[in-house]
Amino acid sequence: MTTATEPPFVVKCPEDLIAFVPVALGFEPRDSVVLLTFGGGRPFHARLDLPPPNGVDRCVAQLLRPARRHRVARAALLIYTDDHRRARRVGRAARQAFQTARITLIDVLRVDAGCWFTPLRGGGVDQGVPYDVSAHPFRARAVLLGKVTLGSREELVASLAPDVAGGARVAAATAEVEPLDAGAVERLVSGWLERRSTPDDREVAALLLGLTDDQVMLAACGRMGAVHVAESDAEADAARARVDFWRAVVRRAPRWLVAEPAAVLAFVAWLAGDGALAWCAVDRSRECDSHPLADLVAGLLEEAVPPEAWRGGLGAMPEDAAG
Repeated sequence: MTTATEPPFVVKCPEDLIAFVPVALGFEPRDSVVLLTFGGGRPFHARLDLPPPNGVDRCVAQLLRPARRHRVARAALLIYTDDHRRARRVGRAARQAFQTARITLIDVLRVDAGCWFTPLRGGGVDQGVPYDVSAHPFRARAVLLGKVTLGSREELVASLAPDVAGGARVAAATAEVEPLDAGAVERLVSGWLERRSTPDDREVAALLLGLTDDQVMLAACGRMGAVHVAESDAEADAARARVDFWRAVVRRAPRWLVAEPAAVLAFVAWLAGDGALAWCAVDRSRECDSHPLADLVAGLLEEAVPPEAWRGGLGAMPEDAAG
């Protein structure tokens, strides 16, 4: 789930909703259920994989829980699939659940092959309405905001794929270096961010070995409570640079040392407002040997907790998210 941090996009029609989805998520969804929320204390946007028939209720519950928690007033549901019956099943379940929770679903759309459909509307076969949002103003605005929209979630996952050659060099270097302590990690990361340079294989190896220590993990995350949530263009640029740094470290990490840096990447991506990348990093950490920080970030994402909630550190987090 991704919280809305930038000035609002004004949505007036189905094409606006469809154009906004990849801007909000960072990629074009496929076989997905996407919830866009409006009003309430903190609007957020969420994407889940299209559920099988026996998973519809769980899917709807996952979307409804944070919507209720954030007192969302209105929402739109977009179901990306070529299966009309599946879309109708999800749409009906969502409409009933959200109506019971007194949340207005302003639209339920099925999106497929350049057409949008209304799966809950009665009558004959829905032929669909063709659309083309390639030149939509939302896309142009996303470019001005520095947002990159990928063609699929798979492309986002691929951005964390192992650098095989780099990983082999780093693995070899682990036998030649000592683990970095917390102070050294802070200096390394701060120095890279200032110079926008790339650490060498020995530095990455020492960093990865250091991350197996909890105090070093705290330092890597900015000592949790000291993390500064971006509020200006310069701070947002620094947040993106921090994400790029940890993405590069994750790609060069040998499998047996990737869980920790992937968890840190998940955390800094969440702080930067990139929920989609944060989820991919959580998955990367869990593929290997999941770190508790990855589980914490997963909880923050599931509850659509905004990055601003971290200002006071772990102790300030909502109990249901902090665990």
